[in-house]
Amino acid sequence: MRPGEVEQSPCARAGGRPPDASVPASDATSAPDATPGPALGPATPRPERRRRPAAHALPRALPVLLVAGGLLYDLLTPSAFTAVPFFTAAPLVAAPLTSLRTTLLTGLAALAATCAVHAQFGPGLDVNTVTQVVTVATVALLAVAINRVVRLGDRRLASVREIAEAAQRAVLPEPAPRIAGLDIAARYEAAQEGAFIGGDLYAVQDGPHGVRLVVGDVRGKGMGAVAAVAVLIGAFREAAEQEATLEAVAGRLERALAREGARRDGADALEGFTTAVLAELPHGEGVVRIVNRGHPPPLLLHADGTLRALAAAEPALPLGMGDLGRRPDRAAEVPFPDGATLLLHTDGLTEARDAHGRFYDPVRRLAGRRFPDPRTLLTRLAAEVRRHSGGGMADDMALLAVRRPAAVTGSDRTAALRFVAESPSKTP
Repeated sequence: MRPGEVEQSPCARAGGRPPDASVPASDATSAPDATPGPALGPATPRPERRRRPAAHALPRALPVLLVAGGLLYDLLTPSAFTAVPFFTAAPLVAAPLTSLRTTLLTGLAALAATCAVHAQFGPGLDVNTVTQVVTVATVALLAVAINRVVRLGDRRLASVREIAEAAQRAVLPEPAPRIAGLDIAARYEAAQEGAFIGGDLYAVQDGPHGVRLVVGDVRGKGMGAVAAVAVLIGAFREAAEQEATLEAVAGRLERALAREGARRDGADALEGFTTAVLAELPHGEGVVRIVNRGHPPPLLLHADGTLRALAAAEPALPLGMGDLGRRPDRAAEVPFPDGATLLLHTDGLTEARDAHGRFYDPVRRLAGRRFPDPRTLLTRLAAEVRRHSGGGMADDMALLAVRRPAAVTGSDRTAALRFVAESPSKTP
């Protein structure tokens, strides 16, 4: 046992009692955070309170454990040992992990625990006692200040994320799920966690010549790539409405990218280019026309599970590199039967590597499989790529899938009519 109390400490004379060392591990005033949706489209709502994962329970309980551990340490060790390091660490740990209220309560609990220990076992009012109390109080105040700085940064980050979501929806709006009788789905997967948009692009436009699509990958990163994406998508939507052929649409994109490069400086002005693949689905025809400008070939998934890579017969230069060699675009036409799905993608799909450096092979992985709709295809494909790469993708990935629904046969109509006729009437 430690020697008895000679003189009460300042905390004890003030009427303080040793408080309960328990401190709330969570608090209703925790700041909300932004949670982007897994796919391109409307952002997931950010609830003010949500169930925390079990992995976060221990870090948030550390302040309580430190205060309780400090009390236990002081009770079980000789008077020459002090638990002040425990009591000072508790509010510092709480500052970045919990709310202001929890941080403040943790600091008060640590200060009260320090006073209680010295009141019960300390030698009285001496320099060492005052120094330890002042140290814990100072650290508690610093922890409150740190908490406010962290929360301010969280709010600014949330604001930036909201702006990024708005930019994403403006530059890459999600296409309607059904256009001109075709089922359509799109997905954007950023390589960097928390990022929303980069140099990959896609767009769908219905016009007098059919439904036209584009998927591309702009060279470079950052705001310059985003600006080029906006230019290309704007030029594509206009050209898809006005140009009579897919080759002419590609020419318009080439000129738009050249104008964009002319106003840039440095390497972007000399080395800016975009790989892209354009597709056209004429109304009422079971074919697809494709112009490929140096981009990974689209994949055609048939209803029976067979898969075909639509590689270009004649390789062409990417958009923006027309000065190096001009070749006339020639659209390749292939059958696009009912029930088939056309998958356009960027190289983020084929360049995803696993821990052994093996690339993801969509032809091998998707062959022989069937998917009920394009959205399911993209959801499962994105999940597989994430698992293959261990969550660390090397490049952004844009996916666009278009499906021609299977035609309703006469037997299907007869079965549907028979079902309606045999269904019991709900009218009295």
